[in-house]
Amino acid sequence: MDTPASQAGLSHFLHGVLSELYQHPSPHVPDPPSCKKRASVALIIRVRPTYNHWPTSSSIGDPSLPVKDRLDEFFSQPWVQNGDPEVLFIKRAARVGDRWTGHIALPGGKRDPEDTDDQAAAIREASEEIGLDLTTDDCIHVGNLPERWVTTSWGSVPLMVLCPFIFLTTRSDSPTLNLQPTEVASTHWIPFKALLSPSVRTVEHVDISQRFTKQSGFLARMAVRSLMGFMQFSAVRLLPSESQQCSSVPGFIPNEKTQPSFLQGLKSWCLSNQAESGERDRPLLLWGLTLGILTDFLDLFPPNDAVQLWKPPTFGVPDLRLIVSVLTYNLRKHNKEQLKAAGILKNTNLDDKLNALSATSDTVTHNQDQGEVGRTERSGSSGQTTDGHAYAVGIMLRGYYDRLRVAIYLFLAWRIALGSAAGFTAWRFFRRR
Repeated sequence: MDTPASQAGLSHFLHGVLSELYQHPSPHVPDPPSCKKRASVALIIRVRPTYNHWPTSSSIGDPSLPVKDRLDEFFSQPWVQNGDPEVLFIKRAARVGDRWTGHIALPGGKRDPEDTDDQAAAIREASEEIGLDLTTDDCIHVGNLPERWVTTSWGSVPLMVLCPFIFLTTRSDSPTLNLQPTEVASTHWIPFKALLSPSVRTVEHVDISQRFTKQSGFLARMAVRSLMGFMQFSAVRLLPSESQQCSSVPGFIPNEKTQPSFLQGLKSWCLSNQAESGERDRPLLLWGLTLGILTDFLDLFPPNDAVQLWKPPTFGVPDLRLIVSVLTYNLRKHNKEQLKAAGILKNTNLDDKLNALSATSDTVTHNQDQGEVGRTERSGSSGQTTDGHAYAVGIMLRGYYDRLRVAIYLFLAWRIALGSAAGFTAWRFFRRR
């Protein structure tokens, strides 16, 4: 069944979303007190022409016009109005020891000292990783999405501030990409209509045993995994309209002589060493941090349900899953109410939604009156800043990992009690015999 967006044409809604985001950029997020690292990613959008509405010229518009006028001019073209908007993702090269090895991501990386600002870091990283120049006349820097804190140890330790920037390429053909083999294994253009479809929603199973047994070996990890299973994260199965593989990546052409033995493969799987366990054959799944960024963006499109389709992480083991569900029920309900207050879980007007999100985020963080925060403060012209959790998925996860830790402790106590009861029963049985 077609969504309202697909019936009316996604390009029409994309035009409105980009115009609003340009006029009302997200505020600056300062570095956490204990971390001074920043990183940037580039959300690169294009409109692919359709068969029945092919462009008659390759005009890229007047680059001297203001951004708002350039957007109006671009989206006024018939081939754009009837085209398919797409976003560019990369699949990171598989590398041993890399926490993001083989993940689907947006082009980007850490900010270097020579970068003048966060936007410059996104532009430089896109040039280095995929060979795409985002400063040319056929590319429009539209704006940004909410900056956010990237954390580890289940939200307790900040790693960096991540800044997502939006760029629109006005070309009707595919831009030439030059993939860096040490960073990028492949690139994929994904249609918005596929990202918005509930039918491609799934889960990613992640082994978290190394988080509990960092200094332990194979047997300890196996024990933790057998007890707790895999962690489940919301994910989207990607359906590319166009892909480009980096043939210089090691392992692009499998070499039968270097295939690992059965025992080596089993050990690699048990230790979750993705860089050595057939990473190239894994499906394209968008999850984690990058999915959080896309959720903020996609929720601005009808039917405005991207946040509702996103689910907090949990576990696959039934009793642990039940404990997590019960222990986080009230918290999840409370956080959803915060999103409703922001207008995120309702089909509200986009302009009202953006203002409401800013107001609610500040209400949650600083206990301010929602009515005191308006458009001027959100635009950043007054220099106002916000914290690193003032975005949709960040609000959904407020306090969640703290409850998750408690759930794991309760689960371990439950399993110990259950095991003790089973052992005592067995002892009584054999003693009677």
